[in-house]
Amino acid sequence: MAQVACLGILVADLMCRPVDEYPGPGELVLVDEMSLHTGGCAANTGVGLVKIGIDTAVLGKVGNDGMGDFVRTKLAATGIDTRGIAVDPVVNTSGTSVAVMSDGERSFIHYVGANATYKVSDVRWDIIEGAKILHVAGHFLMPGFDGEPCAQVMKEAKSRGLVTTLDTAGAPQPGWGELVTPVLPHVDYALPSENEARVITGQTDVSKIADWFLERGVKVVGLKRGSLGSYLKSAQGQEYSKPIFKVDAIDTTGSGDAFVAGFLTGLVMGWSLEKTLTFGNATGALCATAVGATAGVKSLAQTQAFLATAQTV
Repeated sequence: MAQVACLGILVADLMCRPVDEYPGPGELVLVDEMSLHTGGCAANTGVGLVKIGIDTAVLGKVGNDGMGDFVRTKLAATGIDTRGIAVDPVVNTSGTSVAVMSDGERSFIHYVGANATYKVSDVRWDIIEGAKILHVAGHFLMPGFDGEPCAQVMKEAKSRGLVTTLDTAGAPQPGWGELVTPVLPHVDYALPSENEARVITGQTDVSKIADWFLERGVKVVGLKRGSLGSYLKSAQGQEYSKPIFKVDAIDTTGSGDAFVAGFLTGLVMGWSLEKTLTFGNATGALCATAVGATAGVKSLAQTQAFLATAQTV
């Protein structure tokens, strides 16, 4: 039985590397590597958790197409419980073209696809109920689920005794704060990126960003800060900032989702918030050492071994 249920966006990622400039109209650019991977917050975090050693289920929606078959087959092959992945008979599977630059940074072209049609009636409570954590991954990229529907599901999860966690995604838009506000009273841990959180809250200081979430009912806020590491603040007054670890970064795609997988691992294991935040940074750093959103994520023992000798930036 799954310890974590990851509900959210599922994507087929086409990775191209290196792409240091886009071709002009009618031009052709050759790359050294092109490969198809599973992607999307729910898939990436789910695979990361399984690689660390946490039993995980993934819930979401794909299309009745080749990319949807690929996503379900690849996730199932990792050991993820995929019974909660619904199939839309009309809308195609979400896809992202990921252009990875020589320094590991990346740009995205995204099609929302079947993620837009996921709704409350698609939720498989028989899969979620036995888990410790319900993690909603990709709020703002599921228009049929974002806002009030998500709040309904999170409230139900809390009533069933689950810990609830929330990750956001998408191109920041005005009105995000209003849309997500109904969800927040039912969220134990909010784990957005700092850039997304700035748009949601209208704040720029990390402490004030965290306060905005805490004032609306969230118990703990963890911010993914990219090259600045991570930041955490709790309703009980705990506050930590952790720098990133030194690694030879090849591809930063999925590092934020890997951080979340590490963070959720800490929650499952019952670690302190400080240790949990540090472990999240470690999984995010290791993710960047390989091409793809999950290839660099290591087992619990391997990540702990990395932490024993790792240096921070």
